[in-house]
This record gives sequence, structure tokens and C-alpha cells, in this order.
Amino acid sequence: MRYIFIGTASSPNHQAFADELGAALERAGFDRAPDGENDVDLVINVASYETARPFRRKSKGTYVAALHELDETPETLEDGLAASYPMLVRALANIVLALTPGPAVRFTTMERGNYVVEAPSNAELADRVVERLKPLATSRLVIDNEFRPDLEPELWDGDEFTAELAEVGARLGTLDLLPSPFPIEDLLNERDLRHVMRLYGVGGLSYGNLSIRKDERRFWMSASGVDKSKLEQPGRDILLVSDYDEVNGRMVLSVPPGVEPRRVSVDAIEHWMIYQAHPEVGAILHLHAWVEGIRGTEINYPCGTEELAESVAELIDQEPDPGHAIVGLRNHGITATGESLAETLDRIMPRLMRQVPMA
Repeated sequence: MRYIFIGTASSPNHQAFADELGAALERAGFDRAPDGENDVDLVINVASYETARPFRRKSKGTYVAALHELDETPETLEDGLAASYPMLVRALANIVLALTPGPAVRFTTMERGNYVVEAPSNAELADRVVERLKPLATSRLVIDNEFRPDLEPELWDGDEFTAELAEVGARLGTLDLLPSPFPIEDLLNERDLRHVMRLYGVGGLSYGNLSIRKDERRFWMSASGVDKSKLEQPGRDILLVSDYDEVNGRMVLSVPPGVEPRRVSVDAIEHWMIYQAHPEVGAILHLHAWVEGIRGTEINYPCGTEELAESVAELIDQEPDPGHAIVGLRNHGITATGESLAETLDRIMPRLMRQVPMA
């Protein structure tokens, strides 16, 4: 595992903690790569919002953490998000580490997860940050797609399952549980926008996804970065996942010929694992909401990683009724299984909390 630092600290304290973080990374088994190297596993981008510059990855597997400093500890969750969330886009980072008085570090994720790690000294704090950061930085992304124009002609215009998927997506829109795609184009110049689209293979950042089983092996799923309340065209807005290429880490999609497909949701690997393990599961909903009393994952792995998918699938396995389960993704949201999408939404809707608790 190799790492590098880029950027410039905004204060002596900021630099001192960056130095402690480097020492902690090496204690955890990371090796520091030469300056200028970009074929690395982890990048620590040390900067303020004004000076942050994006690191241009050669590989999707490179994990970038933006380390900045706040003069004061945010009083509320909203204050913390406002202070750190723009750094995610500014630095094209996977996560933001905000150093605050205490000492403490506030983690902010793309899914709006926001949690704090504290310690009595910078050295101990650095070790605790690395303990949280290492599994995230070494996780395996499964966000590539292989498109095969082999969708049966009778499915080119969809079927009863795509109709249900579109109907439930529209219902979620009325509940205001699926925000519109994040306006990333307002925060990036044209060059950086093209880069982030190549990097993540998305047309925007949109919250939540839904899928429904087609047959024993295949399932229909919402595309990435689309308004889930307007799922219309099979092969573009709704995609048929037909296989998982584990060796190359990519989802296989059957699409109609002549249609320029979107990419499937990055959580397709999670849905794949659940469907394969539990034939009784007919549909899956993932929402950025919460339900009291549910069990949640321990580590906030990035969306689209095998590790997050495995964590969620293990929780489903442990439920008394995996076919009608609700489990939590820490600092993120919920995944619910059911007989159909309509049945799943009807069952969980009375219990939904819009605010995801942060830990």
C-alpha cells in the first residue's frame, strides 16, 4: 500500500497534524511514494478550500482524502457539512478530514455522512484516523459496466417489472426521499467536470436506488445519476443486470441494440449479492433515510465497493426474515428487501426518518 501527500498546509498546526498522519500511515503498513507519483492507493490532499487542487487519478482505485483545518468546532451537523462538503468537489476527494480544536477530526463523506474522531493528542488522533481511513482506502470498487446488446426483443420496451419500478420511483419522488442529482456542474469547471465523469462514470450524484428481480439470476435496476421519479426508458433509465464479472470487477448489463445506455447504479454489486444469496427477495430499496432500531454496518465503506456490499449482505443474512429486512448503512441510509417494490415501500414508509443519524 502506497500513499503520497500533496498540497500545502494552512497553518503550523495543520502541518503538524499532517506529519503525524504520515507517521501513523507508516505504522499501519503504508509506504510513502516519491513526490509526483500518482499510481498510489491513498492521496492526502492537504489544503484549504481556497487552495485545494484536484488530484488527477490514474486509477479509480486511488482513494483521495482532503485534509483541511477549521478554526472552530461546528456547532451542528449542518454547520459541519457546510464547512466541509464543498471540499469534496473542490479536491475531487472521496472523503474530507476536517481538523478541529480538541484535537478532533470530522469525517465528511459524499453521502453526507458526518462523524467525529477525537483523542487527547495529535499522535493518538492520527492513529485513530488511520484506523478508520485504512479500510476505506483499500476497498475494491465495482463500478465498471460491460454492456451486451443481447436483451430479448420482447423486453426492449420493458415489462411489468420495469413498470412497477417506474411507479415506485414516482411515489418516492412525491415523498421527497430522492433528491434531484447534485448540481456538480455548478461547482466544477468544464475540464474538472469531464474528469469526474470519467472517474466515476456518472452523469450526476443522485441519492438512492431501487431494483426488482426479473428471474432467478437477473434484475432490473435504476441507472446512476438519474431522477428516480422519472424512470422511463429501459436500457437508459432502467437497466437489466444479467451477471457479475468478479475477475474484472464489473457488472454485466443486457441492453437493447441502438440505445446509448447509462451506467447502472454503483450499488448494483450490493443488490447482486443479496439476490444471489436469497431467492425469496423480490425487490430492494436503498434510501438515504433511517429506521429506528435497525442494525447497521460498522464501517462506512464507499458506495460501489465489494466491502460495503458484503457488509450489507451479511446483515441481511443475519435478519430473522431476510426476505423482508431493513438494515442500515452507517452514516448513509438503509437497504430494505421485500416481495415487490410496492410491498417494500408500503411496509417501511410509516417507519422512515428523513434524518440519517451520524455516529
